[in-house]
Amino acid sequence: MRTPSTRAYFRLSAVPLALALSACAFAPDSKPPAVAQPAQYGVEATPAAGASAQGVAQRFERGAQPVPEWWKRYGSNELNALVEEGLANSPDLGAAERNLAGAREQLRAQVNSSLLPSVDAGANAKRNRALTMPNLPEPTALYNIYTGQIQATYDLDLFGAARFANASLAAKVEQQAFQLESARRSLAGNIVTGAITSASLAERVALTEKQVVLLRQVARDTQRRYELGSASQNDALDADQDAATQEASLPGLRAQWQATRHALAVLLGRNPDQAPPDLAFSMLAVPEQVPVVVPSELLAARPDIQVAEAVVQAAAADVGVATAQLFPSLSLSASMGKGGFNWPAALSGAGSIWAIGASLTQPIFHGGALLAERRAAKERYEGSVLQYKQTVLVAFRDVADTLSRLDADGQALASAEASRRAAEQSYRNTASRVRLGALAPYTEYAAEQHYVAARLRELEYANTRLTETAALFQAMGSPVRAPQVAQQQ
Repeated sequence: MRTPSTRAYFRLSAVPLALALSACAFAPDSKPPAVAQPAQYGVEATPAAGASAQGVAQRFERGAQPVPEWWKRYGSNELNALVEEGLANSPDLGAAERNLAGAREQLRAQVNSSLLPSVDAGANAKRNRALTMPNLPEPTALYNIYTGQIQATYDLDLFGAARFANASLAAKVEQQAFQLESARRSLAGNIVTGAITSASLAERVALTEKQVVLLRQVARDTQRRYELGSASQNDALDADQDAATQEASLPGLRAQWQATRHALAVLLGRNPDQAPPDLAFSMLAVPEQVPVVVPSELLAARPDIQVAEAVVQAAAADVGVATAQLFPSLSLSASMGKGGFNWPAALSGAGSIWAIGASLTQPIFHGGALLAERRAAKERYEGSVLQYKQTVLVAFRDVADTLSRLDADGQALASAEASRRAAEQSYRNTASRVRLGALAPYTEYAAEQHYVAARLRELEYANTRLTETAALFQAMGSPVRAPQVAQQQ
């Protein structure tokens, strides 16, 4: 009659057999499940081209491939040189590359040690004192033992525990490879954005300084008119307040400009005091063509999605490892060498020694730990699948948001450009009337100040369109260079 303990024993011992009868029991599919792809990225369809502004109407190339060196489309050799310098000299990238190289060597070590036998040589020399027994005469015997042998061991991977472990580590190395590629993309994007923003801030500082000069001149003229009785005191106070308010924004604007230059220098691997000179903002050309990768190809183009896929592969292999731990393990060993009580005897034919053996282990009872570990591995796998789906959804949203912002940026820039042209023409008309004596001189300063303010607004939107274009290239998964994923040896 079976007792409860014997019934539990038979249930536990039947687990490996039940798992072996199921072809898919060892590990789930390492390929993430398909994710529903949108017919279009955003709520509204992507237009064929954006609004025409500053002579450029950006065309959205639907179905195009990602552009590897996309920053070259800005038409600036100086910008290209900054990106190349950053990719070559960034300490963060250098550290990530070293860590990846170390991870690949660790993978090679694990694969070789798990799939190949290990052979070791050893030698031993001992001087022993024999135990003394009661009622036996002294002295105690002293003797030497000399041995030298070669030992070989090999663990047979009967149920794939080693293979699954190697696959898991290989997938984790792939994660690092794609994370490195993601870091390269981010660095290139940050350098482009930083250089454009710094050039824009340099222009903003210059225009704001000019605006302050004009506002101060308007304030002085208004004060003189107040003293002459042709303007009210409130007019004079308002003009002085406008000048002081604009002047108060200059220190913070200069500090922002310098901080951007410092950050750009660090991205390039330089000290902050070695920041490069600003690019000429007017020489930066907004890319006329930007790719819009189809959703199915976006999955293979973005490193963050590839990282999430590698996480799923590693988690699936971990389930296989946990499952294989429930099955028997077989280890073979052999050794041969020489041994004796002195060197001549050890080296003679009589001193030959050898051994050969096999060890078989079948887990029987571990308090449910092995089954719990397998359940935990399966839960982690299911979590990685859900995280993969979330990563894909966030990628789709990223593209949709960037496309929407870039289209809006073109429309806003077109309006700002029209406003600047109107303000410029108004300033020219006012200046002509001042020269003819039809208007007082102070009106020219006021008109020019409005024109400078319109230029500042146009500059802000032009900077936004340039940087959002870089963000779109990034969102499309544009590779800097193809990552070398780990290969199982």
